Amino acid sequence: METLSYWIGMAGTVAFAVTAVLALAPKNIDLFGAVVLGIITAIGGGTVRDLILDVPVFWSIDLNYIWVALGASIAAFSANSLFTRKEIYSLMLYVDGFGVALFAIEAVNKVWNLGFGLPLAPVILGIVTAIGGGLIRDVLAGRQTLLMTRELYATPVLFGCTVYVILLELFPDYRFISSVISCLCIFGVRAAAIHWRLTVPLWLTTNPKTE
Repeated sequence: METLSYWIGMAGTVAFAVTAVLALAPKNIDLFGAVVLGIITAIGGGTVRDLILDVPVFWSIDLNYIWVALGASIAAFSANSLFTRKEIYSLMLYVDGFGVALFAIEAVNKVWNLGFGLPLAPVILGIVTAIGGGLIRDVLAGRQTLLMTRELYATPVLFGCTVYVILLELFPDYRFISSVISCLCIFGVRAAAIHWRLTVPLWLTTNPKTE
């Protein structure tokens, strides 16, 4: 299971880097900019988490995360026209959603095992891990961040991480099952949002009278 999680995590790293480059393609960035922002998106959230936890940053222990993000960013830049095809881009969004789910739950596990700020910190750092890289990318690129849109991206992560923390508290001996359920919660909501183009309801925004 650890080996499977590792390779799924690598797939998520690829998806993060590729979708980052594709999101910035309209800005006509060069190869260096694409690589830098692709890597930041892929590893940024986990880096912030580990710095807060005051533990070795995950990619410093396994540099494959950097190499994979680098390769994926170059590939996305070089084959931009291929990745922007509807079918390929949609697939990458789903892989990205699964990567978000896995990274968020792994982050909750890491924080929980360290006993850091229980029970709120695991949820907060799970969200930071999942969306932190994208937020840093958008700030550096001068784009509207995910938190400033109605896209259902952070909300599924909040929901899944909260469910996982509750399950860890109530059923500590069933961590594997709880992690699977929580991953599916995040991915299920995110996949539904991608497929049906669901967004945060207007009544939950600060200006509900406008589209």
